[in-house]
Amino acid sequence: MPAHSSALHTVAFSAAVCVVSAVLVSTAAVTLRERQAANAELDRRRNVLAAAGVIGDGETRSPGEIEQRFADFEVVAVDMRTGQEDPAFETTGYEARRAQADATASRAVPRNDAQIVRVPHYLVAYKKRDADGQLELLVLPIEGKGLWSTMYGFLALGPDLRTVRGLAYYQHGETPGLGGEVDNPRWKALWPGRDVFDEAGRPAIEVVRGRAGPPDTDPHRVDGLSGATITGRGVTAMLRFWLGGQGFGPYLERLRQEVAGGQAP
Repeated sequence: MPAHSSALHTVAFSAAVCVVSAVLVSTAAVTLRERQAANAELDRRRNVLAAAGVIGDGETRSPGEIEQRFADFEVVAVDMRTGQEDPAFETTGYEARRAQADATASRAVPRNDAQIVRVPHYLVAYKKRDADGQLELLVLPIEGKGLWSTMYGFLALGPDLRTVRGLAYYQHGETPGLGGEVDNPRWKALWPGRDVFDEAGRPAIEVVRGRAGPPDTDPHRVDGLSGATITGRGVTAMLRFWLGGQGFGPYLERLRQEVAGGQAP
């Protein structure tokens, strides 16, 4: 075979291999992206249920069971600029972190202890109602800096919108055995029954150094994490931020007014 024919054959073969490889890689990337998105959504729902106390901490549930229990929750889009729910906003596939990084889809906030730089225009919350249609649970997304990482989680409040039903972190990079104890079921069990606001309605929840009392005598304080003071401060800061005026404060106030007015929030 002439040299030029051999060279052309080699080039053609290499090009064909590249095209086939590119198609396979692209197909795999799309397929995996869809699967990863589905798994991320399932994990988010599982953590909402855990924060709400619907499933036990670390309890293994099948995807079908998670979907069945999550069906009791109403997914709502909260306009963080107004404190109003926006029923027209499409929550399916919405990624708050991507919106947070987009200056056109988020707003800058003043410097704060939680080290939140921007708040998305929209965040997704979760409501659970009782048999009479009244609010039973409200689950809010929270985030903020710990010692080494940004911690992401959910806070569940009871129908009075001030009593903690549960707290769950689903992503963080804190030190195992120290700040990583935010995942410890024993520590998370200290949260239900705590009151996040003082008598004036200001965020007052706090992770203290050492031990706090029980919720009925020491409602605003929670035991600190041994050897993880900075992580504990981060938990305090993020909860106070998201419960305050820069976070979900206006939304919570609107829901309280609806309850006081006899409406179902």
